[in-house]
Amino acid sequence: MPEGLSSSDVAGEISRHRTHSAAHVQHTQDGERSESDGEARSHDRTLSVIEAVMLAIVALLAAYTGYASAKWNTESSVRLAQASAARTEANRAELDAQNVRNFDSTTFNTWFTAYVAGDTTSEAVAERRFRPAFKVAFDAWLATDPFTNTKAPPGPTYMPQYKQPELATAATLDKNATQDYTLGVQAGSNADNYIRDTIYLATILFLIGISGHFRFLRIRVSLVVLSGIMMVVAIIEIVTSPPIP
Repeated sequence: MPEGLSSSDVAGEISRHRTHSAAHVQHTQDGERSESDGEARSHDRTLSVIEAVMLAIVALLAAYTGYASAKWNTESSVRLAQASAARTEANRAELDAQNVRNFDSTTFNTWFTAYVAGDTTSEAVAERRFRPAFKVAFDAWLATDPFTNTKAPPGPTYMPQYKQPELATAATLDKNATQDYTLGVQAGSNADNYIRDTIYLATILFLIGISGHFRFLRIRVSLVVLSGIMMVVAIIEIVTSPPIP
């Protein structure tokens, strides 16, 4: 038998080695690709869980801010309506006080005319027309001897005893109207702030919603990080905002 390998044996061995090497390389590449795909799927699942949690939190916050905005809008409307009503009542009370003062001045002028004329009957009739509250001030004014005392007040309406409850009522109502108006404006501002937070949350929902359509991991991560920062800002603003009335 001839020693060594024939040319055909060498060629066959080279062919088998080449086939084995190619199979080994293909197996190695398939393993690496499989490992890479598995790692990508793992990252995708992690991002999906994070996005789902963020969507749940944002949905709850959006529901809260929408409800809070509606409540503060209602509070603003009620406060402004109360301010308008109180202002109207204050004007009415002030008008009543003016009418009462005019009536007192008219009856006093009638009495004074009768007094100057020396008509005691007309004086008595005029005094009977005095209101009880004005009669107290009138008697106190007469006690100062106004016809001889130059330091006496000009008339009963200038006396400390002359009281007009309508003016006090008007002042109280006017003060309440101012307070209600201020609270109404503040409530409207609170409602606007909650609407702004709702817009933030809607933007977060949009960013998270479109992040899943990108195949590149870096883009998805960037959108999730941006959404997370916006969500933290929105949470801080919601926590520091006035609670629901």
